[in-house]
Amino acid sequence: MPATPSASPRNSSKKPKKIFVLDTSVILFDHNSIMEFDEHDVAIPLAVLEELDEFKKGNDTKNYEAREFIRFLDKKAGNRTINNWINLNGPGKGKFKVVMAPKVPEELDATKLFGSSKNDHKILNAALHLQIEEPARKVILVTKDINLRLKAKSLNVAAEDFLTGKIQNVQGLHRGREILTGVPQKLITQLYATRRVVVEGGNVSTKITLEPNQFYIMKTGKSSCLGFFHGPTQTLELVEKNTVYGIKPRNSEQTFALHALLHPDLKLLTITGVAGTGKTLLALAAALEQRREYKQIFLARPIVPLSNKDIGFLPGDAEAKVNPYMQPLWDNLKFIKNQFSERDRNFKQIDEMVENEKIVVAPLAFIRGRSLSNIIFIVDEAQNLTPHEVKTIITRAGENAKFIFTGDVQQIDTPYLDEQSNGLSYIVDRLKGANLYAHIMLEKGERSELANLANEKL
Repeated sequence: MPATPSASPRNSSKKPKKIFVLDTSVILFDHNSIMEFDEHDVAIPLAVLEELDEFKKGNDTKNYEAREFIRFLDKKAGNRTINNWINLNGPGKGKFKVVMAPKVPEELDATKLFGSSKNDHKILNAALHLQIEEPARKVILVTKDINLRLKAKSLNVAAEDFLTGKIQNVQGLHRGREILTGVPQKLITQLYATRRVVVEGGNVSTKITLEPNQFYIMKTGKSSCLGFFHGPTQTLELVEKNTVYGIKPRNSEQTFALHALLHPDLKLLTITGVAGTGKTLLALAAALEQRREYKQIFLARPIVPLSNKDIGFLPGDAEAKVNPYMQPLWDNLKFIKNQFSERDRNFKQIDEMVENEKIVVAPLAFIRGRSLSNIIFIVDEAQNLTPHEVKTIITRAGENAKFIFTGDVQQIDTPYLDEQSNGLSYIVDRLKGANLYAHIMLEKGERSELANLANEKL
């Protein structure tokens, strides 16, 4: 989906094509963004290339995005100069060029109006230059930087967010569970007796149809039960509250989450919820319970440095630099260990698994090039990933791999991401009902009364 609804090819001869000016933040969000504007043209300010040059070195995803975009431009340009329009060579695609030295009247010069020659203001000047150079065409600056959009609008330059991968109705995002009333008593009785009931088409009654891979609290006038409708087999499964590696679910949502985490046919899980709902703890406990079925348990989280500084400025070697960011994962592992006495086999087993690298805790930037077969992969704080990043991670799945993404879509620390554009929301929105996927939203905090008070009142 482009930044704005674009004119159809049928009308393109009647209406001039728009010019979209790309900011660096959009390219670092997705290096393929240049191909998302239909038949319209895309301009890249020279200041953007200068910023990409600073980002191209490193192992982080933004470094990869910068390198891929630079390679893309080089390949498309070939032996031609890039300050003239060049075809993007895609079905129904427009052209691109680099705006080298924008010329604008002194009274419109952003570097003088805002008292700084920083790249943001040079990018604004590029958009202003195109407005003057192409008066018959609409010029739109596309940036994920809210402040830059505001500055653009103050100069009468149209500015918009990059909407590809952005969820429109985040309030209506799939919760993964539903309360059903008026369920036939016969069905609940049969479910308790057999633990599994085939329900063709999900049709429980004339008024109730079950959605694939969704959890239900089913009630009649006399009784109730928890169920999961497995789409591929058209089977309603009884969901029971069981202790998993010392961790016992405290509410129906956590019971649902553990059922999904332990389900052999579900290879991709997302668990969302505010702090203290048990997302990471449940994922870890379920992974330990399935330790014999997988060769390795990999725990990862994106690094979001304080003040958006690169971790290179921190003292110490690579391990010392990332340890502070990984500490929450170690804390959850320690909590599970403490459910057992030091003499207990389960207590010792966790230490042995860490020592033998059966359990590995690392930042996501360190996984590039690794094999992801026969592995349970838990990605914590996944709301700080872009849609492109989560796609990159999932597409690395090999045989017998299980991926679990946890996070809170309302607590985002990454610049230029929000509740609508983060990778976790993207998975939940796009994969609802998929055969290998299930989602559960945890709402009830179980960490402590104090934590619940903070979530509710602060």
